[in-house]
Amino acid sequence: MRKVPWLIVIGVVGWWALNGLISTVQLLAVFSARGRAATVQDVLQSEMGNAALWVPCTLWLLWCAARMPLQRERWIVPLAWLLLAALTVGALRSTAMLMLHPWIGWYNQPPQWNDVLVGNMLKDALRGCLIIGVGHALVYAQQSRTRERQAQVLQERLTQARLDALSAQLNPHFLFNALNSIAEMVHHDADAADRMLVQLGGLLRHSLESGRQQYTSLHDELGVIDCYIGIEQVRLGDRLHFHRDISPDALYAQVPRLMLQPLVENALTHAVAQRESPSRVEVRAWCEGDRLVLEVVDDGAGVPSKPGFGLGLANTRDRLECLYGEDQSLDFAPLPGGGSRVRVSLPLKRGAQDG
Repeated sequence: MRKVPWLIVIGVVGWWALNGLISTVQLLAVFSARGRAATVQDVLQSEMGNAALWVPCTLWLLWCAARMPLQRERWIVPLAWLLLAALTVGALRSTAMLMLHPWIGWYNQPPQWNDVLVGNMLKDALRGCLIIGVGHALVYAQQSRTRERQAQVLQERLTQARLDALSAQLNPHFLFNALNSIAEMVHHDADAADRMLVQLGGLLRHSLESGRQQYTSLHDELGVIDCYIGIEQVRLGDRLHFHRDISPDALYAQVPRLMLQPLVENALTHAVAQRESPSRVEVRAWCEGDRLVLEVVDDGAGVPSKPGFGLGLANTRDRLECLYGEDQSLDFAPLPGGGSRVRVSLPLKRGAQDG
């Protein structure tokens, strides 16, 4: 508030104009009650002239308060300057009233400057102190808004940095697992390893194209899952039965990028990789009112004896908390007939369908 905004200038002019009108009405009522003759024009001219003198004084005092506000660690020198400013206003107003008296007519007889100064100095200085107090309220309010904006920007940057760190953990983790699977396959089935490399290339292309975007459509996210399942299908063969049950109205809902992959990977790790018999993994998605519900279900051994979240699931939960706060949930639970289910509930946000 180093420069007085135009909105404050308009507010000050309006306030003193209203003050002058109210004083005019009050004086006319007093004169009428006492039987004193007074014209509306004379009283209005006197009171509006008095109010007009306060407009520049008020703006200057507000500027002084913004220029030298009282702070906890620095208040002695600003206080002295502000008190001097209030006294200066009293002296300047007394001088101005004396100079403008021939045209305005504040006094019955032209007074001496000392008399005007003594009569108005203390009153105007006290009013000036009140104006300085109002100026400090404006200054402190602006400082509070500035701190709130700065805190919001810092929080957004912190959240983005945390999301970037989580993505940096997730992508190498997934890439390492995929390359490890290809390395296991390349020595005894070169064709299968080649197919896995093609699928991995699709995943890397998707990652590069999305860059730092945190959101994508469920349609695109399922494309990533198809590439990932293509890699794992080569490695696990008939042991993996993968299915999708996606509601059409959920297909273009917005979801965090690479959110489903660690959930599907968790299901493969605990359901398929630990068994020799065929296992089923299913991805489901549907809308419930203004919510998007996603599930990854498997028929494996269920929740381990010490339930918890691995790196991928922990990162997914942290990312959801960063992106949605409390307006999300991620539940990991065993199923009565065996296996486990991860359910994610998110606010439903729709994106444009691909051309």
